[in-house]
Amino acid sequence: MNKIISILCCSALFVSTAAFATPASDALLASYKAAGAGKADAAKGKADWTKEAKGEEGQMMSCSTCHGADLSKSGEHHKTHKVIKPMAPSANAERFTDEKKIEKWFKRNCKDVLGRECSAQEKTDFLTFLLAQ
Repeated sequence: MNKIISILCCSALFVSTAAFATPASDALLASYKAAGAGKADAAKGKADWTKEAKGEEGQMMSCSTCHGADLSKSGEHHKTHKVIKPMAPSANAERFTDEKKIEKWFKRNCKDVLGRECSAQEKTDFLTFLLAQ
C-alpha cells in the first residue's frame, strides 16, 4: 500500500512539473540534453533565479531583479521600466510556446545578468523551474 502511495505521489509531482510543458519547451530541453546537459534540476534553477551575479554592465543583479519573486505577476525591466508579462505559464499561456523567443531571451538575459550566455545545463534547470510555475 505504501509503495502505491509513493508511486502516486511521485507521479503527481512529475505531472505538476511538466504541466505547462509545450512542444517548444520539449524540443529545447531535448536539444540541451543533446548539447551535454544532464538531468534537469528545478531546485537549482530556482536557486540560480535569485542568485546575484555581476551583470554585463557591472551591476549586481539576478533574474528576479526584473522578473520578480512571484512569477505569476508582471515584472519590470531594471533600466527601461518596461513591464514584463508574468513568467509563470500558469499565469501567461504564451510563455514557452516559441523556441526562437525562448532562445532569444535566454541569450539576452543571461548576458545581462551573468555577463555571458547560459550553458545548456543552466537553460535546462531554468526552463524546468519555470515550467513548474
